[in-house]
Amino acid sequence: MKFIDLHCDTASLLLETSQHLKENHCKIDIKRLQEGEALAEFFAMFIDSAKVDSSYDYCVKMLDNFKNELRLNQKSIMLCRNHDELMLSQKEGKIGAFLTIEEGEAIEGDIEKLRYFKEQGISLITLTWNHENALGYSNFEWRDQDRGLKKKGFEVVEEMNHLGMLIDVSHLSDAGFNDVISNSTSPIIATHSNSRTMTHNPRNLSDKMLKQLADKGGITGVNFFNKFLVEGEIEEQKETSTIKDMIRHIRHIRNIAGIEVIGLGSDFDGIPNPVEIEDISQMSKLSDALLSQALFSHGFSSDEVERIFYKNSLRIIKDVLK
Repeated sequence: MKFIDLHCDTASLLLETSQHLKENHCKIDIKRLQEGEALAEFFAMFIDSAKVDSSYDYCVKMLDNFKNELRLNQKSIMLCRNHDELMLSQKEGKIGAFLTIEEGEAIEGDIEKLRYFKEQGISLITLTWNHENALGYSNFEWRDQDRGLKKKGFEVVEEMNHLGMLIDVSHLSDAGFNDVISNSTSPIIATHSNSRTMTHNPRNLSDKMLKQLADKGGITGVNFFNKFLVEGEIEEQKETSTIKDMIRHIRHIRNIAGIEVIGLGSDFDGIPNPVEIEDISQMSKLSDALLSQALFSHGFSSDEVERIFYKNSLRIIKDVLK
């Protein structure tokens, strides 16, 4: 089944390890995207602002490197900025590549830098990562959950709405989430977040947040990181993320907020643990498992699985991106 994956960190690994997009030792490359029947992949320019001198400069360097990889493989993959371009990529038999930034500090509090990244093909920005920045506070730990957007964060939300960019709240504090969803005039997205009820982790979304996201036409992408999936505390860092746990989260989110709020956000190449879905070529393992439950009262219909795998993501792409 074709799919749209809303988050991976492959672009940063390619830069750090001098590997290439066509074929590499990561979890995602063009060959495996083709094998998995990917409709589109969202490639994040991930920055740990604590480890670089300038988040902006490092992001530009990563973006230039990744766009060069796209040029080298233009017969197989195509930069997409909106729904029309994605439909063109599908018509031409190419994978759609959406470019994103994971860490709002990349714009260094400068709206002009935000506009520059939009011009360069960035379609989505994750407002924070694991650190406080000029826009707001992270949900890396519980301590900052009551701290919302800063003044510059509100300005960025307004400008991203104007530019037709997706606002990603996956790493944002609860108060920041509330500020974004209350002030954004467009649907928002949590590209790689799960259910906090199913796994009590500050990175996951509460039932209230999931309902708010659904009410505003947003979606959340199911994350494959074991710390955000398993019940209770993980026994060890290398504990495998299972399809069973993914379905546990998907079922709960559907029951709480509806099927239209669910997407896929693997976080491949950004998570250290093994996953039962070993790489992006094996996404059908999840769709097959969901479809195999269709005969049960708690199962998933083929239409519901298609919504999870690409239809919900297509809708928000069409609704928001310009």
